[in-house]
Amino acid sequence: MTKQIGIVGVSPEGASLCYQQLFRHAAVMLEPHMHPVVCVHNIPLAQYVEAVRRDDWMQVAALMRNSAEKLASIGAEFCFTPDNAVQHAVQLAEASCPIPWLKMTSAVAAKIEEDNRKTIGVIGTKYVTSGSAYQTDLGMKGIKLVRPSEEDTEMLNRIIFDELVFGIVRKESQLKMLDVISRFGDKGCEGVILGCSEAPLMITADNCDLPLYNASDIMAEQAIRFAMAD
Repeated sequence: MTKQIGIVGVSPEGASLCYQQLFRHAAVMLEPHMHPVVCVHNIPLAQYVEAVRRDDWMQVAALMRNSAEKLASIGAEFCFTPDNAVQHAVQLAEASCPIPWLKMTSAVAAKIEEDNRKTIGVIGTKYVTSGSAYQTDLGMKGIKLVRPSEEDTEMLNRIIFDELVFGIVRKESQLKMLDVISRFGDKGCEGVILGCSEAPLMITADNCDLPLYNASDIMAEQAIRFAMAD
């Protein structure tokens, strides 16, 4: 019997994509149709955005813990969030939480280390690309993180918040994101982290030359493995 999984949703679009990713991994790793029980809880994205913009990580953690407690109350045995921007608050959210958390940045760093990559780019909102969550986990493994330029960071932030979180995919924006990734290759990057759970709506292995580390998908696979473990 697998453990029940709880997803702490932040961006509805990102959480729904991760929900699908969980079941795709389950279909490969478990017996047919024997996927784990999965429950999702989300608080309005606006509350997270307001707290992150104030740099109030205690409030971000409180919102995440609120969701985790509700998930635990209906049977979730562990939880995670596929949202990249709030990974900085996972350890704070786990304090006094009734169920354990899995941390996505740690899972991504482990996968990159497994592939023996030494230099990696990252795309995401400015809270991801300018934050320390990925840099810390990668740095502890001797992996160099390359960030977008300031101009590219603002452009990515605009595309994500104005388009992707609403499920909007514009060809012009897709080409801009691919151009950022191409420049990572010019800087010696051996791959790029999709540090935005909605990024796969625009960026896939079919249209990108660099190896991709889809953070949400990596987290979904780890969640299935954790659910299967004794």
